Amino acid sequence: MDWSLFGCARSGHVTYAPDEPELRERLSAATAGGPAWRCLRCRAFVPGDPHGTGPATDAPLVRHGKELRSQLLLRFFAVERFVRFVILGAAAYGVWRFKYDRAGIQDGFNHALPAIRSLYTDLGLDVTHSKLIGLVQDSFTLSSRTLTLLAAGLVIYALIELLEAVGLWLGQRWGEYFAMVATAIFLPYEVYDLTVKVTWLRIVAVLINLLLVIYLVWSKRLLGARGGKQAYEAQLRGESLIEVEQAALATSPAASAAPAGSATAAGSSVPAGSAGSASQPGQGGSARP
Repeated sequence: MDWSLFGCARSGHVTYAPDEPELRERLSAATAGGPAWRCLRCRAFVPGDPHGTGPATDAPLVRHGKELRSQLLLRFFAVERFVRFVILGAAAYGVWRFKYDRAGIQDGFNHALPAIRSLYTDLGLDVTHSKLIGLVQDSFTLSSRTLTLLAAGLVIYALIELLEAVGLWLGQRWGEYFAMVATAIFLPYEVYDLTVKVTWLRIVAVLINLLLVIYLVWSKRLLGARGGKQAYEAQLRGESLIEVEQAALATSPAASAAPAGSATAAGSSVPAGSAGSASQPGQGGSARP
């Protein structure tokens, strides 16, 4: 799959007209419908005016190829983080509502408890050993201060997940660092949960978070890995269309032959002129009596 074409189909092409004449010529083409410019992402010629113009050094740094695939993968994690934010936010709101309407919720639970017991019996479950019912009953004994702290903790956790989602979706380096640190902080607690009780859900959660931390550190060169930020930005610049074309111009035979030809022409013209100017006085000297 060509991820660059997929990215242009989803977000549109990105064209740029550099001020440098030779580079500008390599990135443009004349068509029957008017000028066309090469897309910095998919490298295809796109008819119409360029989206930007200026020095080559000011050209936008567009991700393409495997970097674009990496960005889409991080956006998958961003969606997963946003789902967590919604769930945690709903839980925080539920705790807050429970704090101020505990009596009404308890009356509703006691009213529905016989139907719940009947449902458990029909399903062949022992209602006396139900952890869910026990958790609900224990929650009615919590103090207002405990419920406030619990709601505040859920809100903070939800905001952390939201910041992770935004940073990963935008593909910003601060977001990648924030997601890596926030995920790594909770890994020891998740591993401890596995020592208490092993479930498939907990195993999958630990594996996803561990793989995310490793992937961010390795692919985005965080914490100085594989050369750090400078090496990562140098890699992006080296793969950009502007840099590729500039390197092609620097190594092209025409570019290397131009200075030699101009030097030769200059060298040949100078002796000819000097010889001519020297011969005229000589001829005049020989003609004197």
